[in-house]
Amino acid sequence: MLLDFEQPIAALEDKLRQMQQLAEESDVDVNEAAAALEARINSLKKETYANLTRWQRVQLSRHPDRPYTLDYVEGMTQKFVELHGDRTVGDDKAMVGGFAELDGHPVMIIGQQKGHNTKQRQYRNFGMPNPEGYRKALRLMKLAEKFNRPIITLIDTPGAFPGLEAEERGQGEAIARNLKEMFMLKVPVICVIIGEGASGGALGIAIGDRVMMLENTWYSVISPESCSSILWRSWDYKEQAAEALKLTATDMQQAGLVDGIIQEPLGGAHTDKPKMVETLKEALLNTLKELEAMPADERISQRIDKFSKMGVVVG
Repeated sequence: MLLDFEQPIAALEDKLRQMQQLAEESDVDVNEAAAALEARINSLKKETYANLTRWQRVQLSRHPDRPYTLDYVEGMTQKFVELHGDRTVGDDKAMVGGFAELDGHPVMIIGQQKGHNTKQRQYRNFGMPNPEGYRKALRLMKLAEKFNRPIITLIDTPGAFPGLEAEERGQGEAIARNLKEMFMLKVPVICVIIGEGASGGALGIAIGDRVMMLENTWYSVISPESCSSILWRSWDYKEQAAEALKLTATDMQQAGLVDGIIQEPLGGAHTDKPKMVETLKEALLNTLKELEAMPADERISQRIDKFSKMGVVVG
């Protein structure tokens, strides 16, 4: 899948393939021309991805080939044991989690899961958890606390499921309870936005000692499309809405809402999944080492202080 701003790059890459094919078929020496074209392609890529608009980063965050939670779990952990159910209603397939080892470090990993095809997307409810998903996440966090295991949450959701049945089962209460309980967890908590970070659906598993974002992700109280539909009664102004929301990783870090940005491969996480997995794994291990050296009381105090200082207060 090519995004609009990637078309010029794709055209040059197609030209390079044609040139290489011509060389194979006719024994014509095109090494010099091919090298020049490759250099031009690399230069255009760097320029393009260094100057993406906020809406273009939103598009990259939704790329269907991006790695999702279970892709990261499979690539960077060992001995993953998935745990199911909230012990009240059922097992929400949009929220996954379980014990695992991260290079010998026992951890609890929890995250929202989307699907790679239509059938999987329906099965995972497009990554939109119901209340039982958030209650399952909290159950697993409490289990991790009981066994003194650090918690890692991977956030990628267009929002909590907005259906009537979700509200009837207490969607708002489930998310609010998670926020309250996560502040007081005695074990280290690391939260990483790996794709979309929309509204309370993301925040429900995003209260941590360290909150980080991948380079081409977004985090906001509302999606650009929904913001556009409210302000302009149309989705046609989603690009303007994205600019106004200031929802990118850079924006969030400048506002003091996240603690760090994890770089993606040139072109996005989907262009080199093994490299992205290793980069995330290294960042998690370094952060775990830092947090585990701190006393639990100090971590909790810093966690509360960090979130308490967010926002603007006018006296």
